[in-house]
Amino acid sequence: MDYFVHKTSVVDKPCSIGKDTKIWHFSHIMSNCTIGEGCNIGQNVVISPDVVIGNNVKIQNNVSVYTGVVCEDDVFLGPSMVFTNVINPRSFVSRKHEFRKTIVRKGASIGANATIVCGHEIGMYAMIGAGCVVTNDVKPYALVVGNPARQIGWVSEYGVKLEFDQNGFAICAETKQRYQLQNGFVKRVE
Repeated sequence: MDYFVHKTSVVDKPCSIGKDTKIWHFSHIMSNCTIGEGCNIGQNVVISPDVVIGNNVKIQNNVSVYTGVVCEDDVFLGPSMVFTNVINPRSFVSRKHEFRKTIVRKGASIGANATIVCGHEIGMYAMIGAGCVVTNDVKPYALVVGNPARQIGWVSEYGVKLEFDQNGFAICAETKQRYQLQNGFVKRVE
């Protein structure tokens, strides 16, 4: 094995786990998962069947990643954040055929104790504040907070809040990368 699994964790077969990934205490990786290289799966994490996790994804303690969720490369899932996969669950009604897909795009971060209601897309490099309840799609580079989540600004790929000038341009204070706000969307410019 070119990845690490703590002795208290369970990895069901078959599944694919990339090089240098670490799976820590009391976690359960279920069958048919794909986990990329260089990931860090914290304590007490459950990854359900058929989930796809990209490279360099950090999943903090007490997170359940349910069937229907896709996390692209460089995603951060904060402690005890929650995904759902059925919009109207009932314990006595089987709705496995109704799972809704949730996509977390490259570089997005989801804060501690946030809830992501199924069927939505979190845009690349978006930042979801701690405790948010996300009930709609989130734009790339958006900064959202609250319940229900609402956008309060934009962040750089580095996670720094962006301040746009009158021409719709901003510079990340940390990296000096340039960004453009146009028609309600942000993109990085060279």
